[in-house]
Amino acid sequence: MNFHVLTLFPEMVNDCLHTSILGRAVLKGCISINTVDIRDYADNKHLRVDDYTYGGGAGMLMRAQPVYGAYEAVEKRIGFRPRVIYLTPQGRVFDQQMAKDLALEQDLVFLCGHYEGIDERVLEEIVTDEVSIGDYVLTGGELPAMVMIDAIARMVPGVLSNGDSARTESFEDSLLEYPQYSRPEVWHEKAVPPVLLSGHHANIEKWRREQAVIRTARKRPDLLERAVLTKEEQRLVLQVREEGKDGSLPDEGEHE
Repeated sequence: MNFHVLTLFPEMVNDCLHTSILGRAVLKGCISINTVDIRDYADNKHLRVDDYTYGGGAGMLMRAQPVYGAYEAVEKRIGFRPRVIYLTPQGRVFDQQMAKDLALEQDLVFLCGHYEGIDERVLEEIVTDEVSIGDYVLTGGELPAMVMIDAIARMVPGVLSNGDSARTESFEDSLLEYPQYSRPEVWHEKAVPPVLLSGHHANIEKWRREQAVIRTARKRPDLLERAVLTKEEQRLVLQVREEGKDGSLPDEGEHE
């Protein structure tokens, strides 16, 4: 899968996305990350990409021409009109299902704005999706783009060394991930739940599923609206809600 980032700060994106898991995925050829410096497409000797807004107002606006030039370079390079994501607080909020859907694309372009935004005319010309990572404002689109690329890339075959990792993480099946433990067996007088030491894989999977349901009911009950639960799991959710009315909740580590 190929990611293309239209940005004023390519070094910021490259430094982040060519390290750790994503860096190894690039070396293996599972993904590619192509940064395009919007300033390279400015039509003036000072490489100026911003200007005052018509009608007045605070701040500067990114001009349409250099943004379009950067996009056009990507389109010519890949040979078709790609899906273009503009990072903006006005967009649809990014979630795990969107990451899965976008991971099916061959190429994705991320447009990173700055200043007071980007001339509306070029947005109308090239943008296919407006996406937000939350209801707050950042100084530019680079951080949201990197968040999305990280989440999407994890869905691409070969990126994660363990193929089960993405399948069992939080938000799969609209549930949070179950609690996990490592050595030592006892730490600060807290023991690993006995079922995890039993070696009985069916019981362990059952316990993990129950913990995921409990944790979701406790921390993100809104997610349960989309979760497919068995009758037993529905009863477990009701139990968590009843026990939580007086401020107490079932202990995640001990429930079996």
